[in-house]
Amino acid sequence: QVQVVESGGGLVEAGGSLRLSCFASGRIISINAMAWYRQAPGKQRELVARITEGGSTDYENSVKGRFTISRDTAKNTVYLQMTSLKPEDTAVYFCSCADPLSTYWGQGTQVTVSS
Repeated sequence: QVQVVESGGGLVEAGGSLRLSCFASGRIISINAMAWYRQAPGKQRELVARITEGGSTDYENSVKGRFTISRDTAKNTVYLQMTSLKPEDTAVYFCSCADPLSTYWGQGTQVTVSS
């Protein structure tokens, strides 16, 4: 069994910054990719950023230039540095960890950006 735990969410004013962390533990064969998703009230969950085993990254268009995903492979940890936050970034942020067998999800961490 694999556990994924996010941390670092909170309330921040527009223009501020937050850093999210995600730690995966348990019976992990090998991690193919780790990613951050978000879901705002009344909206579908969307991919925010992803980083592969090789270090390649992808970002949702609205966060390019503001968010940075990084990874500590030895610690099975992924980070999301968020800067220049906007009210529309308000959502529950979920971390996912994909190995050859499945994709595992955390419980989510709330990010609220006030205007």
